[in-house]
Amino acid sequence: MADIKSLDDLKSAVSGTAAAPAEIAVAAPRVAVRDSLGRSYATGKRKDAVARVWIKPGSGKVVVNGKTMGEYFARPVLQMILRQPFTIAGVEGQFDVFATVAGGGLSGQAGAVKHGISKALQLYEPTLRGALKAAGFLTRDSRVVERKKYGKAKARRSFQFSKR
Repeated sequence: MADIKSLDDLKSAVSGTAAAPAEIAVAAPRVAVRDSLGRSYATGKRKDAVARVWIKPGSGKVVVNGKTMGEYFARPVLQMILRQPFTIAGVEGQFDVFATVAGGGLSGQAGAVKHGISKALQLYEPTLRGALKAAGFLTRDSRVVERKKYGKAKARRSFQFSKR
């Protein structure tokens, strides 16, 4: 057995090579992901809704399923949800959004588009990732409707009990 007097000797004995300088693993910097048209694409999900979102530099125009944001999401709360990622990242009015969304209701669809915008923003400009992640916009909200069970009126509610 070899003489092991230091940590470097132990490392070289285990690896079978001479002691090498300590290497520090550094994560590769994130790079922007854009297509040939200068857009970034991401998929957003919320409840049963799935949104495909493309963003590109522009004037802040948002088109969802061929309609403007005001037409498709008539409620101001839903429009506010779509604007949140831009506000948090500090890039309001700098990107055009084109989204197609299917499934679920309007609230779930708004959440799906928001998730897709957030993911596409961090792909387009990796420096925005920290702010979006801290706000929780890059995490998919996994809450979905619980399925109905047999012998129950709904997922958990039982049928009305009758004593007689």
